[in-house]
Amino acid sequence: MLCVVTTPQDLDERFREAVGALTASTVRRAPEEPVRDGGTLDGERAQALFNAQLVSRHLDLAARWLRSFGEGYYTIGSAGHEGNAAVALAVRPTDPALLHYRSGGFYCARAAQAAAPGAGGGPDGGRLSHQVGIAERVAQALSGQDGAGATGPHPTTGVGDPEGASDALLSAARDVLRGVVASADEPVAGGRHKVFGNSALAIVPTTSTIGSHLPRAVGLGFAIERQRRRSDARTPGARRPAVGLARSRADTGSPWPVDAIVICSFGDASVNHATAVAAFNTAGWCDHSGLRIPVLFVCEDNGLGISVRSPEGWVANTLRAKPGIRYFAADGCDVVETYDVAVEAAAWVRRHRRPAVLHLSTVRLMGHAGADAEVAYRTSAEIARDLARDPVVATARLLVEAGLATPEEVIARYDEIGWQVRKVAEEVIGEPKLDSAADIVAPLAPRRPVRVARAITEAANRAAGPGAAARAAAFDGRLPEDAGPLTLAQTINAALADGLVEYPQMTIFGEDVAVKGGVYGVTKGLRERFGATRVFDTLLDETSILGLGLGAGLGGMLPVPEIQYLAYLHNAEDQLRGEAATMQFFSRGAYRNPMVVRIPGLAYQEGFGGHFHNDNSLAVLRDIPGLVIAVPARPDDAAPMLRSCLASAVVDGSVCVFLEPIALYHTRDLYVEGDGEWLAPYVGPGGWSASHVPIGRARVYGVGSAEDVTIITFGNGVRMSLRAAATLAKEGIGTRVLDLRWLAPLPVADIIREASATGRVLVVDETRRSGGVGEGVVAALVDAGFVGSARRIAAIDTFIPLGPAAQRVLVSEEAITQGARTLLAR
Repeated sequence: MLCVVTTPQDLDERFREAVGALTASTVRRAPEEPVRDGGTLDGERAQALFNAQLVSRHLDLAARWLRSFGEGYYTIGSAGHEGNAAVALAVRPTDPALLHYRSGGFYCARAAQAAAPGAGGGPDGGRLSHQVGIAERVAQALSGQDGAGATGPHPTTGVGDPEGASDALLSAARDVLRGVVASADEPVAGGRHKVFGNSALAIVPTTSTIGSHLPRAVGLGFAIERQRRRSDARTPGARRPAVGLARSRADTGSPWPVDAIVICSFGDASVNHATAVAAFNTAGWCDHSGLRIPVLFVCEDNGLGISVRSPEGWVANTLRAKPGIRYFAADGCDVVETYDVAVEAAAWVRRHRRPAVLHLSTVRLMGHAGADAEVAYRTSAEIARDLARDPVVATARLLVEAGLATPEEVIARYDEIGWQVRKVAEEVIGEPKLDSAADIVAPLAPRRPVRVARAITEAANRAAGPGAAARAAAFDGRLPEDAGPLTLAQTINAALADGLVEYPQMTIFGEDVAVKGGVYGVTKGLRERFGATRVFDTLLDETSILGLGLGAGLGGMLPVPEIQYLAYLHNAEDQLRGEAATMQFFSRGAYRNPMVVRIPGLAYQEGFGGHFHNDNSLAVLRDIPGLVIAVPARPDDAAPMLRSCLASAVVDGSVCVFLEPIALYHTRDLYVEGDGEWLAPYVGPGGWSASHVPIGRARVYGVGSAEDVTIITFGNGVRMSLRAAATLAKEGIGTRVLDLRWLAPLPVADIIREASATGRVLVVDETRRSGGVGEGVVAALVDAGFVGSARRIAAIDTFIPLGPAAQRVLVSEEAITQGARTLLAR
């Protein structure tokens, strides 16, 4: 029976049988001595690790028990991976960790470690320098260093009651089990998902998307190092920081200690995933380029991706071959070896501020999850081999052989902790669940428009007052409000410069944005004026660009990445959907990744294009909960809308997409050549409050009597609709043209008001007919009970062809004019 273990009962029996067969040692090692010859893990830490492993194991058993009668909703466990607890003790409790869903041992060990007297705090309290302790000293000894810089002893890891779990471990168990039962009292996600996350433990919650958190980890490492260097630059004698208003009231530093490293764990199957490959490549590319990325990747390799085996040697060869990433390996079922190698790896990353990967060989017990019958794809011999390497049994054997416990004492401790965890499981069953849509979506995308407006007013006051000199210096004395009417591209450039002045933590990055100044010149001159640390080029990989933004936002920066073309977003969109948009949702706002993503896009470029440069598909963005989508059509809207996005990112942690219509970048005229009516003067700080554009508010133009038909549109459609409205006015038809400006959230109140004013609505949608913006507008009208006439004009469901043929599938002025006439003829 034991050779085909797939159930909690069998695993429990196996532990008792294996430990019961051990013989008590006649030699007892002191708690402060190494628990095994040749290793550095002492008895005290070994006891602490064992307690964390036992809690993790019993959490898996409890999750299966809860599921057996319908009270548990998550059974992916950590059984067989509990050796990762040793990694937790090898790093600092203030090092941010993004954990694999099998890193339960790490989570439990981190909880005990953080609660110990003298341990460093999490993001809120980890600003003080952490003492260099045994972990660093061991690594220094292993590498022949003299240990210079050590300032004191490593804080105790806190064994707690040797017969049971400490209060910190039981608190961790309660956190995890609340997640399993979807309790609204779960401290990080609040019952929205079962995650390993806790802001007090510096553990950032991650989703179950395979490998998608690795690009964020690279970005976070980049942010920590960048903020550390900014801090160094502020010391006497250091070089001056980039242009920006230094304000004591604003916290522009990192929420993590300046010498922190990022811990990022993942499974072996993830090394094949595109997002993981992108993260490794970016970390190596940065290292090769001289950029420091202090990230310790931890690969927990059990040889299986659900039922698919990783080919023998594939993972090790793959990880070893990653350029710029130092490779370490250990038996993840042996806590002594894991601890020693993890200590060495972590100290190497911390000292050199460079990336490394720790490859742990583990086993997977009880299958992938509760519903997985692994006997269908694994032989009895394979399962038995994994059982023989059970890391919890291995640690029990270690303690017994060291004379730190007898077999009977180990089993007693196992039972005591099992009873404590089961008691907690019984208690959390009755806790409240999320029971209203309002409660569920509350942390998704908080909107505080009054605070955003106030932030813009305060920024205007600073820019016009104490920061006037810094602002003038940033523009080399040539303020944009004195330059005359500007194009859309010029206005965005000026607004970005004002943002860089106002927010010292703001950075602009992407493909070709720095030296070249952007493909269309939108970021021209910003690198020269603000420096290469604030405006810089990246490698050509959209996943990595967004991942860099995700980590930078998490690390206290205000990232403004650019995706060069809308079509290029699609191979990286999960970084927005699965990572950016879920952060506040799965952490109840404890963590956030403020970000404004600039994307040149939409169609109608003349003389240049084809599908990849004229993409008109926005469906993937409109479907992401909480995402803000701004589409400025005119220069006088672009600057205030960009200011709103930046302020919302800072105030509410918003993730915004600022979609810039390429065809309108350099447009100057509206009706006739030379009229200059698509240009607009840049508004200086004195007018920022009055010109503020709140998120989710539209703009209305009245043409003629404005009483006959309402045209609802956005982007390129605004210019075409205004031109069509001028033609209709000559026929005596009065038109209201409503520029949505915001595609998410849609300005529903403005839509209903303007539609009701005429009773006739023409929706002009330059995106595709299926999945386009127009569908949302029409649905809003139906939901509001609109009883007038409505018609929709949209692009054809196709990719955009090259050259003049594009006009055959896109919305045209003629189609708008004829659509309005048809609507009036009904």
